[in-house]
Amino acid sequence: MTLAPETTDLKVRLRLTDGWFTACDLSALLPGRGVAALLPDGRQVALFRDRSGELYAIDNRDPFSGAGVLSRGLTGTHQGRPFVASPLLKQRFDLSSGQCLDDESVRVTTYEVRAS
Repeated sequence: MTLAPETTDLKVRLRLTDGWFTACDLSALLPGRGVAALLPDGRQVALFRDRSGELYAIDNRDPFSGAGVLSRGLTGTHQGRPFVASPLLKQRFDLSSGQCLDDESVRVTTYEVRAS
């Protein structure tokens, strides 16, 4: 979902199996920087907003190290695909699909996300 920069009073919501969950205020997401949010089941999600306003949500747990750090990773694009690079071992994860760009056998969970 792409949003205008001036829509800062909105809430970021994730689709979970039992409905929509409010994760944070949209104003908490600065373009190019991640934010971690705690889900009701105790897992963490990493939320991102790119410079065009597109929102992304993936698991915060780095599958290579087991640490909850993906929200602190560096964002970028590779061949037109938005990604976050783990701050620990630098593997890159596609923010749209969750696919690891450096190891095709690894993927993180992605979530449908919207602001409303």
